[in-house]
Amino acid sequence: MKRSARLGRVRVSADGEGLVSHAGAELFRELAGYTGLIDGWDRALIGTYKGLPVHFPGSVLADVAVAIVDGADSISDLRSLREQPGLFGPVASTPTAWRVLDRVSEAHLPLLRAGRAKARAEAWAAGAAPDLSGELYLDIDATIVIAHSEKQWAAPTWKKTFGFHPLLCFLDRADISWGEALAGILRAGNAGSNTAADHVSVLAMAIANLPEHARPAKGDPATPCFVVRTDSAGATHDFADSCVENGCGFSFGFPVTEDIRRAIGEMPTEFDSEGDIVLSAAGGGWVEAVEADGEVRDGAWVAEITDHVDLSAWPEGSRVIVRAERPHPGAQLSIFDSETGLRHTAFIFAPRPGDGRDARPIAEVELRHRQHARVEDRIRQAKAMGLRNLPCKAVAENHAWLECVLAATDLVAWSKLICFYDQPDLAHCEIANLRYRITHTAARIIRTGRVVYMKLDRTWAWAKQLALGFQRLRAAFA
Repeated sequence: MKRSARLGRVRVSADGEGLVSHAGAELFRELAGYTGLIDGWDRALIGTYKGLPVHFPGSVLADVAVAIVDGADSISDLRSLREQPGLFGPVASTPTAWRVLDRVSEAHLPLLRAGRAKARAEAWAAGAAPDLSGELYLDIDATIVIAHSEKQWAAPTWKKTFGFHPLLCFLDRADISWGEALAGILRAGNAGSNTAADHVSVLAMAIANLPEHARPAKGDPATPCFVVRTDSAGATHDFADSCVENGCGFSFGFPVTEDIRRAIGEMPTEFDSEGDIVLSAAGGGWVEAVEADGEVRDGAWVAEITDHVDLSAWPEGSRVIVRAERPHPGAQLSIFDSETGLRHTAFIFAPRPGDGRDARPIAEVELRHRQHARVEDRIRQAKAMGLRNLPCKAVAENHAWLECVLAATDLVAWSKLICFYDQPDLAHCEIANLRYRITHTAARIIRTGRVVYMKLDRTWAWAKQLALGFQRLRAAFA
């Protein structure tokens, strides 16, 4: 059979009318409007104009955030919205968007953050709120953002690259395999990983970005219970004290120092012929680590060494747990780990003030800390949504871009919780799949009198889910 006969049969022309190819992006634009994000950002920046602007700043920044959801990684990518006026209406030009970003000074950043906080309160009231009766997690981590040209604050990094070293905080939303971006600060590439002042600042901004009724308060057990999780870069006395003052528990990675190694050596430990730890029948000492489903984690054991280390400088109730596990192929082991044949890590944790000692088994507490690794996925998704590239030369403009990235992350989270909560293939998918399935849906725009109809392609596999998503969004804010 000559398969080449099938090729070239379709006649192609560029004269179609009334068609849009990014119909799903309108869902996120409506969400930005319903939550008040556009109005909040308008109020933050309207004072920088002498008269009424043609394109209001809140709309411009919200369009940037929607374009980021849609796949933009530079300001010029607003073109994807601007060239579909039948759906998105008038969208600012690239120079206009640049000028709006340039209007954001250091004094305006708190106002933009306040606008996101108000939008979060509206989204939570509409159905995107987490279960405040359970334990909630604030995951803080830093990441490297490469700069390919000279930019303000771009500097050599500890990874021998050149760029920035922002610090971010996400509210873990495991129910949608996502995270709400509560706060982020842009830092020079040579900023320290364990700078306590930066961690304290990000935590304060994260708590301020929560709805007022959902903020933790020291000494008030009726407020939601938050646990701040970081890697060992956050394990500083000042940051631990800040968590306590803000009414939060904490769980920090802890450096395996000589004191920790000595404490591990003092633990009664027996090994079998394969080098695995033998559990004590008398109880105490090492216990098996567990997975999220309650099953035993193969080749991993945990033990508490609180009584073997000096924690007098840490907040009251602090405890230290170590984990020993078989090293994965290629793991870099210390001399101590090489001698034992197991890789050792440690973390320090404490409950929120007033809650008393955590009565859960140490294996469950270790699982909770291990799940801090989800923040790597949150950052990876943020980099797929504009964080990979800070497009401006001036640091103030890149601060504004970062706020748009955080807002875009939130818009995705709220859309999953409000519009697609019962659709696992949408509620738990990554941004690349969400773009393919939702934002890049094709449709036809039909105008009848004063009514505009958007006819989604009925052959598209997720057309019905998108149409239902629009209905749920409008019903939630009705």
